[in-house]
Amino acid sequence: MSMRRFDPRQAQRGPQIRINQRIRVPEVRVIGDDGEMLGIMATGDALRRAQEKGLDLVEVNPKAEPPVCKILDYGKYKYDEKKKAAEARRKQSVVEIKEIKLRPKTDDHDLDFKTRAAAHFIEDGHKVKFTVRFRGREITHPQVAQSQLEWITGKLEEIANVEVRPAMEQRTMTLLMAPKPVVLQRAAEKARLRAKMKGDARIDKEQQQRDEATANIEKQLAKDDDDDDDENESESETETETEAGTAS
Repeated sequence: MSMRRFDPRQAQRGPQIRINQRIRVPEVRVIGDDGEMLGIMATGDALRRAQEKGLDLVEVNPKAEPPVCKILDYGKYKYDEKKKAAEARRKQSVVEIKEIKLRPKTDDHDLDFKTRAAAHFIEDGHKVKFTVRFRGREITHPQVAQSQLEWITGKLEEIANVEVRPAMEQRTMTLLMAPKPVVLQRAAEKARLRAKMKGDARIDKEQQQRDEATANIEKQLAKDDDDDDDENESESETETETEAGTAS
């Protein structure tokens, strides 16, 4: 018995809409071009009705019993469907995951700043991943990082839900928070308004100010990360020198 070869192009095409002679079931439930329910009829009769009007017979619900077909202009139907899909994509907000890095010894001032930065990202509809990095003996006190993340969760609980609870990953502890549905909806509405009102001086100015605020926050977070990396290198060198001195 020969096996049918898999064609990867077939998987990419997705379900195909059957029209006219491609509809091979014996009978269908027909909807007229004006939306009137014409009832169940032989497929051949339904096709003749469509052809008499210069239209197509299109299968719109193949899973029904019998399948549901509609008499319409298939070219216009495809155009309208593409337009709807494009509009749906345009209305969708792009959700990013913003990462904010901490250390168990991050002081209260920095912790407050990074929590406010997270709130800014969440209100824009983004998820935020908090990563607490452990260095040296800090790994023996995971409760410090746990306490930090619990504090952050409490500060953000009105606008965000915990998507992934604090968990250890090698020498880091991570927490993932996502905007609450109402916050996500509000961010999407703002994005739609900006797209609709593009060119409006007030809306453009507000968006420019928001973008500048976001850029400043990301710049400060990046600077903090660089400073932390420099400090880590200094700590590593000190630990190496101490271990060498002990060994000698």
